[in-house]
Amino acid sequence: MTSATVVAGFGRHLLVSTDAGEQMAAVTRGRNARVAVGDRVRITALGAGQVVIESVDTRRNEFKRSDAARSKMIAANLDQAGVVIAPQPPFSEELLLRVLIAAGAEGIPIALVLNKCDLTQARAAIETRMQAYRRLGYRVIECAARADPEGTRAALQPWLAGQRTLLLGESGMGKSTLINCLVPEAGLRTREISEALGSGRHTTTFTRMFELPGAGGGVIIDSPGFQSFGLEHLSVSQRVHAMPEFAPLLGKCRFHNCTHREEPGCAIRAASQDGTVDPIRYRLFVRLTDQSQSQSLARANPRRA
Repeated sequence: MTSATVVAGFGRHLLVSTDAGEQMAAVTRGRNARVAVGDRVRITALGAGQVVIESVDTRRNEFKRSDAARSKMIAANLDQAGVVIAPQPPFSEELLLRVLIAAGAEGIPIALVLNKCDLTQARAAIETRMQAYRRLGYRVIECAARADPEGTRAALQPWLAGQRTLLLGESGMGKSTLINCLVPEAGLRTREISEALGSGRHTTTFTRMFELPGAGGGVIIDSPGFQSFGLEHLSVSQRVHAMPEFAPLLGKCRFHNCTHREEPGCAIRAASQDGTVDPIRYRLFVRLTDQSQSQSLARANPRRA
């Protein structure tokens, strides 16, 4: 068997690159095999430039989202991640919270890549929120991929150099423009990957890895834009521990099984009321918990036809 890295994926259509740099279409053994871009795999040849993935090496980490029905693997073995947001159209802070929790639960460092900063009025309107995230320890990198591509590369390259970075973001934030700014041949490379995968028209809906040009090296993994981001694969405890502002308060609630909502003596809720904990993020966290509980109850008590 030969070792390889998964460099693109659309459903069960995969592209792998061997350590010698040869790229081949790949399939998996069995319909339920879980393989993600960034995985190190063992392959054997099937012939005609196609291989089968026999096994997946142990992952350092994995980034995924999930709903009640299924989970979606996005990427694996990451050094860091960046979530692309923009002041216009307004980004969803609820979706941002979900992405940050998913990264935090896996111990993956994540930065906010604030695109479209040339929209000065809209950018000024969200400065208070950006300061809130900086206070929490999140890195905020400002850029304008379309208006200032050279400045964008200068802002991002020190962070990207030598790292395997997942870039993700909700639809409309300019992530595709940012990718094309960082990797000028990304469009051509995407078409080549699409043909290799046999995915045809699905050129914007698969995850793919690009090597960054320049002396600093590094790779970025581009993932499809999203409009929802479920966290059903994470426990309540994992979600709580992925909130950095909650960390100093854990264990200080009156009840050991506190859900941090309506219980008396909740240290986290009290901190949100006095401003120690950002009240917007607290409210979004409570909404996330309530939605998850509602979905769990719906699964436990399905309506009869």
